[in-house]
Amino acid sequence: MTRNLIPGIIAMAAIVVASNILVQFLFGEWLTWGAFTYPFAFLVTDLTNRLLGAAAARKVVTIGFVVGVICSLIGTQIMGEFGPLVTLRIALGSGLAFLAAQMVDVSVFDRLRAGSWWKAPLISTLVGASLDTAIFFTVAFSAALIFLEPSNDVSWAGEVKPLLGMGPAVPLWVSLATADWLVKLSLAIVALVPFRFIVGKLTARVA
Repeated sequence: MTRNLIPGIIAMAAIVVASNILVQFLFGEWLTWGAFTYPFAFLVTDLTNRLLGAAAARKVVTIGFVVGVICSLIGTQIMGEFGPLVTLRIALGSGLAFLAAQMVDVSVFDRLRAGSWWKAPLISTLVGASLDTAIFFTVAFSAALIFLEPSNDVSWAGEVKPLLGMGPAVPLWVSLATADWLVKLSLAIVALVPFRFIVGKLTARVA
C-alpha cells in the first residue's frame, strides 16, 4: 500500500509546491497563476480515493498539508517588496483551507463512490473547492479577523469595488475569492476527463 501511494504523494507535493510559487504571480486583475494549479490537488485526492480507498487518500492529503506548511514557513522568511512573501494570516488560511477542504473531499467522495462514475469526483471537488475558497480568503483577508495578525495591514483587501469589476459593491477580497472559486468550479469539470482516463487505464491494467 505504501509503495502504491508514492505517485499520489509526489503529484500532491508537486502541486502544492508549484501553487505556492505561482501564487506570487498575477494573472489579470483577479487571479494568480496558482489558481490554475492548486485545484488539481483535488484530482490527485480523488484518484487516490477511487483506486486505493479513503484511508490512502487521507494519507496523501496529510503529506500534502505538511509540504504546504513547510512552503509557508519558508515563505515567511523571504522578504518581498512589502514584507514577507507569506504572512501569518495567509499561512494560517492556506493550511486550514487545504486540510479542511481535502478531508471533506475525501469524505464526500467516499459516500458517493458507489454511484455514477462522475458523481463522486465532481460533487466532492465542488464541495471541497467551495470550502477551500471560503476558508482561505476569509482567514487571510477579512477585516473581521484582523486580530489574527494586527501588524499585517490588509486594508487594501477591504477596499470596496464592484464585484469582478461589474457587479455590486463588495470588498476587493470577495472579488478575488469569487474569481478563484469560478476557476475551481471550471477545473472540477475539466478534471473529469483525466480522472476517467486514468481510472480506466489503471483499472484495466489490474484486471
